[in-house]
Amino acid sequence: METLRKMQVLCDYAQYDLCDYSSDIKQSDANLPGIYHATSNGCKIPIFKVLMTNKCVFDCKYCINQSKHKFTRLELEPKDITKVFLDYYQKNYVYGLFLSSGIVNSADYTMENMIEVARTLRKDYGFKDYIHLKIVPGASKESIKRVMALANRVSINFESASSDGLSQISSTKSFKKDILRRFKWIDSIKKKDKSLAPFGATTQFVIGANDESDQEVLSSLKSFYRNLSIKRSYFSAFDPVIGTEFENKEKCSSKRTAQLYHAETLINSYKFDVDELVFNDGGLLSENEDPKYLSALNMDIFPVEINSAPLHELLRVPGIGPRSASKIINIRKKMPFKSINQLKKLGVVVSRAEPFIKLKGNFQASLDVYS
Repeated sequence: METLRKMQVLCDYAQYDLCDYSSDIKQSDANLPGIYHATSNGCKIPIFKVLMTNKCVFDCKYCINQSKHKFTRLELEPKDITKVFLDYYQKNYVYGLFLSSGIVNSADYTMENMIEVARTLRKDYGFKDYIHLKIVPGASKESIKRVMALANRVSINFESASSDGLSQISSTKSFKKDILRRFKWIDSIKKKDKSLAPFGATTQFVIGANDESDQEVLSSLKSFYRNLSIKRSYFSAFDPVIGTEFENKEKCSSKRTAQLYHAETLINSYKFDVDELVFNDGGLLSENEDPKYLSALNMDIFPVEINSAPLHELLRVPGIGPRSASKIINIRKKMPFKSINQLKKLGVVVSRAEPFIKLKGNFQASLDVYS
């Protein structure tokens, strides 16, 4: 099969590894395969995203590339990926590379091929821009260190929040040995040399492929953020693939993963505890209500005084984010706030914030007005 056709197939399959919050898996242009857009600081950045191979030794029951799925297996050579990427980069089609792979032969054999791509770009061609390399489960500590020396960002997919959860979808992966241990190695390597993988590590969960609840996923995630060098998490909504063992399993709602992203932001950026969030009896978030707003309705701290509330409380006000909360604290040191319009100019969504705040002791609105 010609290289371009291989590239097209493997670029399309690469979209199951997320690098953005979009839950849509879209096929790439047949003439320019592999160009996708990731969000950075509100801007869409084109990157080249590809799998080295769709061959895989693992039997993940939901995965299109699982070992038991009968379909055409393809593999690209490091030189093929390097050639296409450099052509795209020199024509300003892309500004970075996201390289992932199924596991062929062994974890370290696979990692060697990925390392060769990054090494060639960095050392032979002097490429200094963005490279994101996926670390495969079971990779050796030495190969992980070499990857981190070449990549701006690395990632490993947890897929599940626990050993029990992973055992529901795979009989060939060990949660503690193949994945968690590798994240601990990333953490220890990063602590010894902060220049390695300067953009940190990310992970991904497959939501709806097993019986784990949102509460279980977010509880594990909170622990991972506290104990490991993980900067961001992505949530992939399970979608059954014909020919896999889960082909008849119910598809996960994209609304569910959207709410998990909202909740993850509260945990990661707003420093919420999981027990501050509201779940139903099955441990699921509401698919229709904003998690922060529901959380606020169940807190007894409101209304808070804008001119004296600590950062912790300001961040729990609907309509106030980390940036506007910091501005409020800096400004009120010099002069107290007197009107809602002053907050609006800082980016506060006052229509959401009003029922939960006071200004100079005066209530701004009643919750009954917004019910």
